[in-house]
Amino acid sequence: MKLLSIVVPCYNEQEVLPMFYDKITEVMGQMMEKHSELTYEVIFINDGSKDATLQGLRKYAAMDERIRYISFTRNFGKEAGMFAGLEAAKGDYVVVMDADLQHPPEFLPQMYEYVSSGEYDCATTRRVSREGESKIRSWFARKFYSIMNKISQTEIVDGAQDYRFMTRQMVDSILSMREYNRFSKGIFSWVGYRVKYIEYKNVERAAGTTAWSFWGLFKYSIEGIVAFSTAPLAIASLLGVISCLIAFIMAIVIIVQKLTVGIAEPGYPTIVCLILLIGGIQLFTIGILGQYLAKTYMECKRRPVYLVQETEEDVRKNLPEQ
Repeated sequence: MKLLSIVVPCYNEQEVLPMFYDKITEVMGQMMEKHSELTYEVIFINDGSKDATLQGLRKYAAMDERIRYISFTRNFGKEAGMFAGLEAAKGDYVVVMDADLQHPPEFLPQMYEYVSSGEYDCATTRRVSREGESKIRSWFARKFYSIMNKISQTEIVDGAQDYRFMTRQMVDSILSMREYNRFSKGIFSWVGYRVKYIEYKNVERAAGTTAWSFWGLFKYSIEGIVAFSTAPLAIASLLGVISCLIAFIMAIVIIVQKLTVGIAEPGYPTIVCLILLIGGIQLFTIGILGQYLAKTYMECKRRPVYLVQETEEDVRKNLPEQ
């Protein structure tokens, strides 16, 4: 038998959880009818939800032995949720997907065909449209992928998502990367392997509201740039060189002016502008250095990526014996 582990990070998903459970059991039932060698488990990661998500997971775990869950002590973020799910997955194949049905379960049979054939190690989806998103958010998303691919040696495909169907070998490679500051889109690309991209149009959430704000996505993009590129450090050095060149050129201009026509009364606005320019460049470069130093500081602490409060085992051991 081949076991498929489906990892589903959850944060305040009480509204969409019943729809996801019904859909995933329907799709997996159809897959098992077609592929008799296949069985599955679903591992929900409750990332410190503040609604009734945990109560729903307890209910499903009590009535369905294929349902597992891990509940964190607090909100650690989606990256920690995916990492916890990958660590807990026992399957020969592992899927990472969202609970909001923006990652359509209907793609799972197609993904399984690609990966089980041995031709690919991973099958993933790639959005070719961003319908339902604001134009500003879409523009910034495209610019992020463009900048990331120019400054990093790790290529991240525009529109590629965390919805991935992977072999056990690829999952083990991902788990070998133990960093605290995780950026999974970059990690998925960095480990390599043969990837099949399935293009599809954007699907809106089935229910509820997204936990990702514009500011949250902006900070996540900075996390990705710092994690997979040292180009900002080179930019800081380049700005320092340019600043020195400007100062050198201005010194030459002043000397020539003094020797030829003399110098008029010193200009207060010019001095203020130069001070602000140099000060701004210094603060900007210090900020870049601070970002890298902060990441190094967090890595040196060696804190766990997540902490577990309860799992499905806590529910099942209290069930009456049959």
